[in-house]
Amino acid sequence: MSLVDYSTARQGQPALRRDRARRLQPGLWLAWTVLALAFVAALAPQLFTHYSPTEGIAGAQRLAPHSAHWLGTDQLGRDLLARIVYGASQSLSAAVAAVAMGLTGGTALGVLAGAVGGRTEQALMRLVDVLLSIPALLLSLSLLILLGFGTVHAALAVGIASIASFARLARGEVVRVRRSEYVEAAYGSGGRFWQVLWRHIVPNSLTAVIAFAALQFGQAILALSTLSFLGYGTPPPTPEWGLLIAEGRNYLATAWWLTTFPGVVVVAVVLAANRVSRQLAGGDA
Repeated sequence: MSLVDYSTARQGQPALRRDRARRLQPGLWLAWTVLALAFVAALAPQLFTHYSPTEGIAGAQRLAPHSAHWLGTDQLGRDLLARIVYGASQSLSAAVAAVAMGLTGGTALGVLAGAVGGRTEQALMRLVDVLLSIPALLLSLSLLILLGFGTVHAALAVGIASIASFARLARGEVVRVRRSEYVEAAYGSGGRFWQVLWRHIVPNSLTAVIAFAALQFGQAILALSTLSFLGYGTPPPTPEWGLLIAEGRNYLATAWWLTTFPGVVVVAVVLAANRVSRQLAGGDA
């Protein structure tokens, strides 16, 4: 190695060390671990517990956490860990469905508005402004009352309420990319509108939208848990994280674990999703 090559390599080492430190940051690994455990629990809950989430044990009502029931039991003698683990399937599947709906519908509207421009863009963005002026939870509740209660309808309501946010972001990204030099060069070399749109504009506009989808995943969990807490989401006895918190609120003085542990799980998953979204957005990992 020559002296020039060695000097160049030495100068690049601090940047490499910073990149490696960001990749190995414990908080990011913890966030991915929390999300991985949550999804494994949703797909294979029997790996975490052998208790039934809906059948109670006689004489085991409201037992404090101990060796037989690590997180205690509820007012009907049901193992709380089993209900949290099996509740992951309801909470996460509904959140994924809601985010997928908002991502698909919102991105389609945003790309159309940003690419076409003119009166079409103005009309679509005014519709988005109207939807954004309504609080997301209020809009979800209104839609849920019209659609009916239940997990599927709750996911549908939360997904529809998030379309406007995705559309606003997607439209801004498309407008930014559309004005870039390589897009103008693609048009100048004879590229057609739809060809340039799908080959250059859309792929380079989706990074921020995907990062926002990870953020919205946490927000969807909060929204769905809130709807279930209010009695508009998953009906009992099916376990769902927001429903577990609602069922335990009447026993806060005598059985604190009934609301504490489900609440901790919701907070942990939401914070993990927010952390991952920061990494996907290219911010502090």
